[in-house]
Amino acid sequence: MSDIESQVSVLKRTADRAVADAIARLIEDGQDHELNRINALDFSKRTGFDEEKVISGFLHASRLGLFDLSWNVLCPGCSGVLDAHDTLKSLRDDDYRCGLCACGYEPSVDEQVEVSFTVSPKVRRIAAHDPNTLPLWDYYKQVFWSSGIDLGEDSLASLTGEVTLDALELPARERAALSLQLPPQFIIVFEPVTHSAHFIDVQGEPTAEPQQLGLTFNKAHPPTGSSTLRPGPLRLALDNESPLRTLPTVFVADELHDLLAKRRPFLTAKRMLSNQTFRDVFKADNLNIDQRLKITSLTFLFTDLKGSTALYERVGDLAAFDLVRAHFRALLEIIAAEKGAVVKTIGDAVMATFVQPDHALVAGLRMRAAMDKLNAERGKSDLIVKIGIHEGPCLAVMLNERQDYFGQTVNIAARVQSLSTAQEIHITGPVIDAPGVAAILEKEAIRPIQKEAALRGIADKIVVYEIP
Repeated sequence: MSDIESQVSVLKRTADRAVADAIARLIEDGQDHELNRINALDFSKRTGFDEEKVISGFLHASRLGLFDLSWNVLCPGCSGVLDAHDTLKSLRDDDYRCGLCACGYEPSVDEQVEVSFTVSPKVRRIAAHDPNTLPLWDYYKQVFWSSGIDLGEDSLASLTGEVTLDALELPARERAALSLQLPPQFIIVFEPVTHSAHFIDVQGEPTAEPQQLGLTFNKAHPPTGSSTLRPGPLRLALDNESPLRTLPTVFVADELHDLLAKRRPFLTAKRMLSNQTFRDVFKADNLNIDQRLKITSLTFLFTDLKGSTALYERVGDLAAFDLVRAHFRALLEIIAAEKGAVVKTIGDAVMATFVQPDHALVAGLRMRAAMDKLNAERGKSDLIVKIGIHEGPCLAVMLNERQDYFGQTVNIAARVQSLSTAQEIHITGPVIDAPGVAAILEKEAIRPIQKEAALRGIADKIVVYEIP
């Protein structure tokens, strides 16, 4: 048995079998471009498999060496890949600049960091493993733009037709010139290898006299400049001083932005950080001790087992220990099933994260039902879990050699949990106002009870909602 066959065999034992089979077929039969920067959510949609099982499958495949996992920093304007990292530790918290959009962005893992999967060159060599040999438009599709841009055949035809005035491949250390007719529109000369851009505001009376413009491409100092020219002929002189082939392209700005508005969902770093398989399998791919990654919105669920000390006294250490283990097992299974991840357990308490508040609420309701079931099986009613849910901004950090979260949102979520005295759940305003939450409460015939609460360590009272 070859190494690859052995890896695939292990994958079929660790991941969902049907998903593993689909991944194995992709490696064997997929076209080169299908094996580069795979969008796991798009793969799920095309194959009909559950998203969480697909994500888990690709994570296990990456752990086995079948795929390389990449964290790609995206421009929120054009979805261009500003930088690609093979580990979370490499992400910077300073500005990334996009030449095409002439903007700088401080990365947030919500929507600006894409997680994708590319087949390992040890498994199968594809064209994208040598990006500087890719034809011009393949470079744009497979290297510059993210997996969230939907560039199908129609979009590609539009890109190479109405959107592009001219383009060429310019070898390293060489010069070339383009002769083109400028329309009365805003024009962008963009080069994706060096991320260089020059903006041309074409305005005024048309001219028949040739106009001149010279641009130099240099990886060390990618220029972003602007000019005002008149509609009419232009001789564009291009000088590639970089050690790599460059791909200068002349775009009509408005048409380009319309085309790039065609987006599809992609796997974000925020979702990955709240994926249980990732936290279990990629424990080594943590943040550096001094990293602080901003998350603009994350949902936290805290639980605590009420009266656990009295429980030990009442039923004895051994029985109580078994009950606590059963309670943890039920909670952890529910968290994973509802697209959440356990950050840590503290004594008899659990801290978990969810990408969306509605997933956290469903998890909380299922936890409460699971405790009711455990109590019913014992003929008791003393296994009570207090639950609190809050949503808001936070920082992803390293604490005690563990990827963790820091900020007021975390503090409030922990304090809200302490408001519960029985099996009720307490949630905050951002949670109850989140999409999907009202529908869940209506389906369960639950009427939240609004009240103000003073939380320890929080200056002002906040409005909370009791879910009876």
